[in-house]
Amino acid sequence: MLDCQRHLFSLPDEIHYLNCAYMSPLLKSVEEAGMRGLQKKSLPHLISGADFFDLPQESRKLFAKLINAPSYHSISILPSVSYGTAIVAKNVKAKKGQNIVSVVDEFPSNIYAWHEHIRRGMELRLVEPKNTKDKARSWNKAILEAIDENTAVVILSTIQWTDGTVFDLKKISKAAKKVGAVFVLDGTQSIGALPFDVQEIQPDALIAASYKCMMGVYSIGFAYWGERFADAMPIEETWVGRKGSEDFKNLVKYEQKYKKGMAKFNVGETANFALIPAVNAALEQLLKWKPERVQEYCASLNKHLSSLLENTAFSFATPAKKSSSRAEHLFGIALPKGIDCDKLQARFAENNVHVSLRGDFIRISPSVYNTLADVEALANVLRLFK
Repeated sequence: MLDCQRHLFSLPDEIHYLNCAYMSPLLKSVEEAGMRGLQKKSLPHLISGADFFDLPQESRKLFAKLINAPSYHSISILPSVSYGTAIVAKNVKAKKGQNIVSVVDEFPSNIYAWHEHIRRGMELRLVEPKNTKDKARSWNKAILEAIDENTAVVILSTIQWTDGTVFDLKKISKAAKKVGAVFVLDGTQSIGALPFDVQEIQPDALIAASYKCMMGVYSIGFAYWGERFADAMPIEETWVGRKGSEDFKNLVKYEQKYKKGMAKFNVGETANFALIPAVNAALEQLLKWKPERVQEYCASLNKHLSSLLENTAFSFATPAKKSSSRAEHLFGIALPKGIDCDKLQARFAENNVHVSLRGDFIRISPSVYNTLADVEALANVLRLFK
């Protein structure tokens, strides 16, 4: 199992930051890489043509390795999940009477892109679990039942973003493919902390921001695109996405063909000289840690937290004996009925405990920089409430 990696971050000892699902802290190596990249712009004569292409290509290779993509050519660099879902929505040719399957309380970026389709007559099916005591099983069953011959799109987060419920992505993928639906995943809340094999799950698109579980930076994310999008169109026409764009002297010889693979979906100004080096440093560290070891480390913290909360009003959203139904790096502790949330948040602030309130849950999202002292500080606050 991994040892605690707090020494690689700048978090002060007195800060109990259990909120990676909100935003991860920067690794020192990521901060340093970003600063070097930013300073490079101070001497633009040192920026070569190759700098526009080499580092972004390395980013695509690193992300491809993280999700076991067959080739980095299937990867594009995006500024956000909403940018990726906009590409998907632009290229889905759905008809009136067809439906889009998602889940209740899905992250809004995955829903807003479909409003125009809904206005034109598509049905949005937001599925919820019927049995909250066996939430994962019930929710997965309901999703599979909602997919039918009229389903055009299935769009989900890889795990539920408020309480960490794990979806059976392999079964859902098969169900979507059986009816010809486009299967789209938002991996922001799990890629980097939870193992994911794109060749096993086979989504048509996987989109993920880097600033959470990937320990990256805001405004840089990635997407994997399956063969279904080979002939799809981007939402912006960039010069760097064109074949032969490395040859600056011939840029005015306008090229209609795109680069090989899914580079056509890269956001404009992909060669962000500060952010790309930073995110590359983060991905390199993640590949050394390995997502399965991150998950294992978080599980050890959660076991300790669970023992500290025995016989209190607070309990994990999913019992420990069913832990495979929820993620270890993101999970919910149910808020007891009648609790004063303003008072709870004030106590968290007084004790330097950083978590999120999402819906009816306290969302806990630990990572490799957390210590037993962090979960003990959280438990101490919760035990103040009867």
